[in-house]
Amino acid sequence: MWQCPTCGRSFKKKNQNHFCQDGPRSVTDYIAAQPEPVQVLLNQIRDTLRQALPEASERISWQMPTFWQNRNMIHFAAFKNHIGIYPGDQAIAHFADELASYKTSKGAWQIPIGETVPLHLIARIARWCATEENHG
Repeated sequence: MWQCPTCGRSFKKKNQNHFCQDGPRSVTDYIAAQPEPVQVLLNQIRDTLRQALPEASERISWQMPTFWQNRNMIHFAAFKNHIGIYPGDQAIAHFADELASYKTSKGAWQIPIGETVPLHLIARIARWCATEENHG
């Protein structure tokens, strides 16, 4: 076991990459910690996901706001230049045509800050995630 000298957490691998700081304790805390213009976008995404996934609960997973119902279904997060949406690799593949104008990677989709957030597409992807076993 390796113990981080900064935060004191223990890991199996030496020099394990991790986040030392205490992360947000709730989705509300996460959003409140962002710059005000980004808070507006994150709240729009949160409201959209609440409507699309009414049975899901909110939690922080992987240091990101997450909608959970027996499993992580979809995450979202703010970065300097974009909002990341993390529905899983199968969702990204399933919606590839509609995501073609965005930067994507395995399991992730980036919406540049300053662009209109496609809330209707986020809702469709979230509902799809709720019916598929593509996230764990």
